[in-house]
Amino acid sequence: MENPDTLTDEQGQNLVELARYALENRIRPAECQPLCPPIDPRLEREGATFVTLTIQGVLRGCIGTPQARAPLAEDVQENAIRAALMDPRFPPVTADELDEIEIEVSVLTPPRALDCPPEERADRIRPGVDGLLLSSGFHRGLLLPQVWDKIPNPEDFLAILCQKAGLSPSAWKRSDTDLCTFEVQAFGEGSEEPAAGE
Repeated sequence: MENPDTLTDEQGQNLVELARYALENRIRPAECQPLCPPIDPRLEREGATFVTLTIQGVLRGCIGTPQARAPLAEDVQENAIRAALMDPRFPPVTADELDEIEIEVSVLTPPRALDCPPEERADRIRPGVDGLLLSSGFHRGLLLPQVWDKIPNPEDFLAILCQKAGLSPSAWKRSDTDLCTFEVQAFGEGSEEPAAGE
């Protein structure tokens, strides 16, 4: 990811620790609260994150913010709680599930408009690299680049994105549908390198 704001592995792990801290405090509060991990000063700058929760590799929740609106440290804690309790696809995560939950934090670059004719979009996006943000009227959808692992074909990827936004699978071919790309750095629990997960 060519960006001067690229995070170090240590900063990424700090975000994962903050996500775990937020979940533990919200879902399994105790009389002795776990201490909040120290926050790297870089994480006090605004940024956009997605938090993905899995259990044995199966998605259990994923919510985030596509554009920066809060400090990274704050954004990741809010999104961890939202992914656990507010993802409409799943029931809220329970205290009994917390030990099984694996957390991945994705830090997004600012979205950039894909500047090409609609019929060229499938050829211009980069599988495995680009995440996509689609909007058309009140419809919006987003897929992280990690999803390429499950949907490697660009046209299929675009069709799924459209359906996620509540549109027809071919809506990406319309000129009134806006498409932006972004990249991520992803960090998972227990990893020293950026994770390649969900």
